Amino acid sequence: HDPGVLQLIVPAAQWKRRLFNGLAQVIVEATGQPGIISLTATSTGLEPATALLSHHVVLPKVFGDNMVLQRNIPIPIWGHANPGAVIMATLGKATVTTKADQQGNWMLHFPKLPAGGPYILAISEQGRPESKIEFKNILIGDVWLASGQSNMEFQVQQAKNAAQEMSNAYYPEIRLLLVGQDKRLTPQTDIHTAGWKPADSNNVKQFSAAAFFFARKIYAQQQVPIGIIQSTWGGTPVQAWTSKEKLLSSSITRNAALANDTLTENNFLQDSINQGRFWDIVNHPQNNADKRIPMPEYNDSGWNKVDMPRLIKDFGIGPYQGIIWLRKKLMLPDTFDGRSLTLDLGRPEMCYSLYFNGVEICKDVWNAAPQHIYTIPAAIVRKGENTIAIRMAMLWGGGGLNSPAENLYLTDGKTKISLAGEWLYKKDLEPLPLIHNYQYYPDVLFNGMISPLIPYSITGFLWYQGEANDTEAYNYRKMFPMLITDWRQRWQRGDLPFLFVQLANFKARKPHPAESEWAELREAQAMALSLPQTAMACTIDIGEGDNIHYADKQDVGLRLALAAAKLVYHQNTIASGPTFKTYKVQGDRIRIRFTNTASGLTTKDGKPVTGFAIAGEDRHFYWAEAKITGDEVIIHSDKVPAPEAVRYAWADNPDCNLSNSASLPAVPFRTDDWPGLTEPKK
Repeated sequence: HDPGVLQLIVPAAQWKRRLFNGLAQVIVEATGQPGIISLTATSTGLEPATALLSHHVVLPKVFGDNMVLQRNIPIPIWGHANPGAVIMATLGKATVTTKADQQGNWMLHFPKLPAGGPYILAISEQGRPESKIEFKNILIGDVWLASGQSNMEFQVQQAKNAAQEMSNAYYPEIRLLLVGQDKRLTPQTDIHTAGWKPADSNNVKQFSAAAFFFARKIYAQQQVPIGIIQSTWGGTPVQAWTSKEKLLSSSITRNAALANDTLTENNFLQDSINQGRFWDIVNHPQNNADKRIPMPEYNDSGWNKVDMPRLIKDFGIGPYQGIIWLRKKLMLPDTFDGRSLTLDLGRPEMCYSLYFNGVEICKDVWNAAPQHIYTIPAAIVRKGENTIAIRMAMLWGGGGLNSPAENLYLTDGKTKISLAGEWLYKKDLEPLPLIHNYQYYPDVLFNGMISPLIPYSITGFLWYQGEANDTEAYNYRKMFPMLITDWRQRWQRGDLPFLFVQLANFKARKPHPAESEWAELREAQAMALSLPQTAMACTIDIGEGDNIHYADKQDVGLRLALAAAKLVYHQNTIASGPTFKTYKVQGDRIRIRFTNTASGLTTKDGKPVTGFAIAGEDRHFYWAEAKITGDEVIIHSDKVPAPEAVRYAWADNPDCNLSNSASLPAVPFRTDDWPGLTEPKK
């Protein structure tokens, strides 16, 4: 009965069943509140069980010191106490009481408060002063929930000008809460980690760059405290963030949602163990592979041949995830003897280590590194034949060396030797365990990372996601609005503002107009603007072709802030680039009219307009000449005498430059509705 002491009496038969079952796991986790210990037991065939011993009032971890509560609306506070207990809560001058139900659950609402603070929130059971808890340094302002996959998760310390951004970060009235990553089969009532933190040089470094730069801009504009709740997980599809009930409402997602019924928490446990082993192998060569395989004398006679540069999807071996070793022998001219050399790997994809004549040159370098150029010491350079080896993790469908071939070479500063051409490779020398990545499964992240936040009062949502759904872009037209309406319905605050980022430019640039999954996903995102109280930040001009995690998150935050300024704070501002309105065919030309042109259309680089393609009845697109005339652009091509359709920035990584006078890029669009790559076959 003492705080921090748990006495648990369990029938012996059940205890043995749980303790000695080969897969049984007993996890005891302190909740962080005095006198509270939560015991969770999981074992094969048993649902997770939680025992809660409480001498105090308990609040979910979304509440805490330094938090920001939403201004100008009734403020919900909820938690757990002894069944039937009368709960007394004080915030500033307001005192509110409520009664816990038979399960000990309670909720109360403070009256509306304007922006300000700091306040203390004090809560206790009536007549039991020892149950009192307090949260200090609370501010009242605007709270935003930032969610999505890796480009929302991308940290300040990874962003452009990171050192300067972190050193200048001192915003005591911007507060950040990072929700721990947690996948669950049923909706949870509490988040995995806790702790609101002021935005200072130390706290911002691991926080969402896009969300922080957004908060900084809104704070400068509105001069009210800003709270950001970050709930993100890289690589995850929209279905993982949507509730099971909503997924069951659509034929597109119903079957996948029902398939989760076959899972238990033990599936997650085993997968977590496998993932630990998986990443250990990715980062640490097994069985001295790094001491044997890179050596010049290693026997690679049975290895497969591949022309490099090439990505794993073009190896001809089908989908593969694992470690691949690559080797290449090359003859060096006598002029290289005794000299340090420079080796350029061009644009590798995924994580790799490089070896020269058996010597490790670099270890575990990710493709996001600013450069992939290395010095080969003169002491390890041999006359005649030399051996280069690469250990590469092929992950998530990616991996290999990107073109162009001219970026792959070895040089002494005068003479270049191409490393393109034939290499040898071997897979499965270091087998990786099978992992399921259950965080990608339907509704599991909603259950673990969104449900526990409801109904914490917020101004609205920030969303950056879509890359993981590129192959099902057509269905994203329905799945994305499903998520938006799902979250709004559960917060029960009407059409809460939903601001989202359209996918940036990425992947190799193609020389001719072509179909594009990413273009179709951007189109699906833009279609969600038909829902009320939505706004989109177009980023088609700030991505990096060879890096899905581009560094310029300052502009992402700025463009989201522009959208919020107009939609939420009702400022008269230009919040979007030129947006397609109408088109008209006139002979061999098509005239496109735009909205959101500000003071007029222009090009961002001052050069002639690029990015338009035109097609006739045969549906074959050609690059078009484009001329700005007022709020219109006139399109034509000598190869299309009878045009029917126009597309703009319709590519993974388009070469496009149309903008408005506010330097905001034109939103990609097409005038046709011809079937694309992701539309299901009828």
